[in-house]
Amino acid sequence: MTISVLSLSYKTAPVEVREKLDIPAAQLGQALEELQCLPSLDEVMVVSTCNRVEVYFAAADPAAAFGAIKGWMAARLEGAGFDFEQSVVRLSGKPALNHLFRVAGSLESMVIGEPQILGQVKEAFQASVEKKCVGSVLMGLMPRVFRTAKRVRTETGISRFAVSISYAAVELAGKIFDSMAQKTVLVIGAGEMAELAIAHLIKTGIGRLMVINRTYDNAVALAEKFQGEPLRYEEMELALASADIVISSTGARGFIITPPMVRQVMRQHKGGAMFFIDIAVPRDIDPDINQITNVYCYDIDDLKSVTDSNRKEREKEALAAQAIVDEEVARYQGWADSLSVVPVIRALREKFNQAAMAEVEKTLPRLSGDSAEDGKLVSQMARTLVNKLLHAPSTHVRQVAEEGDGKLMAEVLAGLFDLTPASLAHPSKKEGPGVEPSGEDVEDEPLESPIVNKVVPFARPAK
Repeated sequence: MTISVLSLSYKTAPVEVREKLDIPAAQLGQALEELQCLPSLDEVMVVSTCNRVEVYFAAADPAAAFGAIKGWMAARLEGAGFDFEQSVVRLSGKPALNHLFRVAGSLESMVIGEPQILGQVKEAFQASVEKKCVGSVLMGLMPRVFRTAKRVRTETGISRFAVSISYAAVELAGKIFDSMAQKTVLVIGAGEMAELAIAHLIKTGIGRLMVINRTYDNAVALAEKFQGEPLRYEEMELALASADIVISSTGARGFIITPPMVRQVMRQHKGGAMFFIDIAVPRDIDPDINQITNVYCYDIDDLKSVTDSNRKEREKEALAAQAIVDEEVARYQGWADSLSVVPVIRALREKFNQAAMAEVEKTLPRLSGDSAEDGKLVSQMARTLVNKLLHAPSTHVRQVAEEGDGKLMAEVLAGLFDLTPASLAHPSKKEGPGVEPSGEDVEDEPLESPIVNKVVPFARPAK
């Protein structure tokens, strides 16, 4: 089996569709349980961010798995009035590998080089590990994905030219007004994106900053950090009445700012136009407020033109990053292909050991003395001799298989030494791509994720 992916992203679907598919961290476990129940999946991982919802999986029948996952996604989109078939992307094999490596390396992000995506992919993998949704394919693959993303960030300058979504939101606010010096800004939310937005706002020299969050203590902590004013969630309309710019980034599952609310606020608003910038997915602000006079609302998709700054520099670095991805994908494919000779090598060793032990049993009765300890020593010597004789050929076979056709090499060895089908039983998941049969570590250095060296067999729930 190899990796496949069914993807729906900002490149293929607008935010109003992506938000319906969005899976918050608290619900990711439930989503994985639902996917595990699909009969065609063997391993599964879900990456859900503001810009994409992707299901990575391993399956003996990828076509059946694609159909099952598509049905699962479509059910979540029921009533969206959207042509799902035209916007979903299906990839298997090398194209899927390339896509996953690019996603983790931020080459598929709306803002190429942004740092958040790697952490999000790691969290997605950890959730799958915890739900026992991973087996030999994902366990063998994901450490290499993380290592490649690290190489992209350290060996290219791609992150130097990145602009975050929060930065883009503030840049847009700066384009709306000639000067931010006398403007009042309301930030709704106290998470990472809200904090980044405030940090960028402060640099523009805004006149007044207000912070609202459902958990008031979080609003207080964030406001104090940037010398702003914390407000309770119940004071939303009061805050809106005095705000020129509203930037919202919460985890709410529905609109927290609606047209009736804004109409009421505009009757009290004395500052002329109001600008709303919604960087949440799902969206916080009902886009219908654009129908209200002097009210303008921008969502995360509207920020793309701002994130296109430094495009040429980032595209240049992206080429260098893609070269790293190509190299690592080829290395992984070679390594994965070489695993096809592992059962043959194991069977070959077993056949040689059986032959050696048969000769030992014939020889021991002819020796003078009847010490059981001597028998053990002779048996151990025979096994050691077999291992020494087969070590170099085994290593060479693995190397040749990694560079060429592993399946062909396996067939040649099986025919040459008359290895029967029964002796070529497939290794268990613990002996698959997650662990090197030779006992050698697959990584050159420890990975940042504390979970990547664990092997957790896939466990399908009872139906």
